[in-house]
Amino acid sequence: MNTTSPQVRVVPGSPRERQATALLQASHALMQSLFASEDNHYLSIDDLCVPEISFFIAKEGETTLGCAALANRGSYGEIKSMFVDPNARGKGVAHKLMHRLDAQARSLGLAELKLETGDKLEQAHSLYRAHGFVDCAPFGDYEASDASVFMTKTLTENV
Repeated sequence: MNTTSPQVRVVPGSPRERQATALLQASHALMQSLFASEDNHYLSIDDLCVPEISFFIAKEGETTLGCAALANRGSYGEIKSMFVDPNARGKGVAHKLMHRLDAQARSLGLAELKLETGDKLEQAHSLYRAHGFVDCAPFGDYEASDASVFMTKTLTENV
């Protein structure tokens, strides 16, 4: 009898999948509880369902543990909607999602990854720094805000 637990795998998914929608709604509620409305830059579920967005879910068996999106902004990719179920934290889910986003950006030929995150989300800052991100100035349509941290990572060609 096999008693090992299923491996966490990251696969393309839909923000409209029931478990992914629940995670996105939990993420949105958390952001609304921590930040003023003008400091929330998350995308709606509909906005995540466009061709420029690659959406991924982390699954263990049939359970969705986390999700993340990569928005193709032409010359760079922007990480959006990164969230892991609080009950699944500590399993490496966020790291697996980050590796998948990086691989997707490289496969699209993007030169950089960028993101905006909240100043209060220190665990997120640590995760992003562990994956090679450094602080940067606001980008795209973002404006400087004390509630925002902007980060970037240059993607180099694999040799």
